[in-house]
Amino acid sequence: MAANYWESTQRRHWQFTREKLEVLRKKLEDEDQNLVQMYPLPALRHLSIYFNQQVARLGKRLGVRQQAMATAQLYIRRFYSKVEIRRTNPYLVIATAVYLACKMEECPHHIRLVVSEGRTLWPGMFNFANFFSSDTSKLGECEFFLISEMSSQMIVHHPYRSLTALQTTFSLTQEEYALAWSIINDHYMTDLPLLYAPHAIAIMSILLALVLRPNTTGIQSAASSAGTIASAAHAALSSAGQTKNGGEKPGGVARTKVQKLANWLAESNIDIEAIVDCTQEIISFYEVQEQYNEKLTREQINRFVKARGLDK
Repeated sequence: MAANYWESTQRRHWQFTREKLEVLRKKLEDEDQNLVQMYPLPALRHLSIYFNQQVARLGKRLGVRQQAMATAQLYIRRFYSKVEIRRTNPYLVIATAVYLACKMEECPHHIRLVVSEGRTLWPGMFNFANFFSSDTSKLGECEFFLISEMSSQMIVHHPYRSLTALQTTFSLTQEEYALAWSIINDHYMTDLPLLYAPHAIAIMSILLALVLRPNTTGIQSAASSAGTIASAAHAALSSAGQTKNGGEKPGGVARTKVQKLANWLAESNIDIEAIVDCTQEIISFYEVQEQYNEKLTREQINRFVKARGLDK
């Protein structure tokens, strides 16, 4: 087990460029073109939102803590970078990911309990029978499938630790800290965990928390003012970038927490472009989230699960 991210399998094997990730997904679709055409699916971000909702609902029933649910979401995202989704029963994969993540995060649940809660959570829909088998061996088989596809590289480093470590550095209030934590929760519905280091995600969450301010009507309200938020965030990052590239260092004491963050970034070895990209990605996600249709997403998933007999 790697004690830090820089020596971890996460960095060495599960950090991709956008281009590499696109190639992996395109390859999976090309290998199953008939299946892809027969069963169209919603946009990947909408699928990610749906999976996040199911993980959260199962996690709530089981009393799973947030970090284990985050690990489960990353397992699902890694798994579906290797396996075409239409070849699987996503409900079984979700339950298995939660079961496996709980074991890895040292808050295990008995397999029978996970299966029982899965059966209760995903009963018959649209006059169909259950989408989730009561056979515990199915979940056991799926567990080995997940472990195999992830090459037994199960240790996950999350941004939560970096956020906690930086809370005092930037004098974050409890409200700002909670908002940043919520943004980190949301980033698991994007490709960011497969693209950037946990500390970059944590810094992005702090920046947005300071720009959004906790007294807004909520994170989802970010979509309605995405341009304003992006401008404020990019202004801070641009200032940091210019200073880092040899520009004049800001004089005096930073008047705001955003300025303090920009000054800190300018003096650090952190990749400003990575923070910029993370910021753009999460703001773009919040805009897409406004168009999410749970009913349509559920129907399209259930259609191929039932048609292909993957619920048996």
